[in-house]
Amino acid sequence: MTAPAKEYRVLALSGSLRADSYNTALLHAAEKLNPGPTSIQIYPGLGDLPLYNQDLEQGALPAAVHDLHQHVLQADGLLIATPEHNASAPAALKNAIDWMSRMPGGAGMAGKPVAVVGASPGALGTVRAQLALRQILGSIGADVLAKPEVLVFRAHEQFDANGILADEFTQNLLVDLLAELAGRIERGGLT
Repeated sequence: MTAPAKEYRVLALSGSLRADSYNTALLHAAEKLNPGPTSIQIYPGLGDLPLYNQDLEQGALPAAVHDLHQHVLQADGLLIATPEHNASAPAALKNAIDWMSRMPGGAGMAGKPVAVVGASPGALGTVRAQLALRQILGSIGADVLAKPEVLVFRAHEQFDANGILADEFTQNLLVDLLAELAGRIERGGLT
C-alpha cells in the first residue's frame, strides 16, 4: 500500500482590493480547478497592512503584518494575482511584498516557489504588471515560475456575470501553472 501524497499549502494573494476583482475571481478559479496535490488558501487581509515603515519593525509587529508573516511561514508556495495599475504592480501588493521580504529570521520569500497570474480589462492583460512583479520577487530571492504565463486580457469577456472564469483556454493554462507550481514545491525549488 502506498502512502498518500503530501498536500502542499499554497498561499494566494490578490493584488486587487476591489470587491468584484477579476484577480480575486482568478484565484477562486484556481481553487476550483486545482489539480493538487496542493491546497490553496486565499489571504483576505492585504488591505489591512499598514504602509511599510521600518520604524514599525521595532518591538511587536503590527497585528496584520504578524498575521501575514505566519501565513507565509506556513505556506509551501505562493500564487499571486496582480492587476495592472499605471503599467505596474499595484501599491497594496508591493507593500505586502515589502513586509514579507522583511520577515524576522530571514524566513521570508527567499527560495519559496511563486506563481504569478493576472487579469485586466485591457488589451495587454497584466503583462507589464507581471514583468514588474517578477523583477521585485526575483530581487528578494523568490523562486518565480517562468511558464506557463497566465495573462488574462479583456477580463470582462473571460468571466461570466457571476465572476466565474468561463474561458476554457485560460482554465487550461491555470491548471498547467498550478501543476507546475506543485511540481516545483515537490522538487524543493529550481532544478
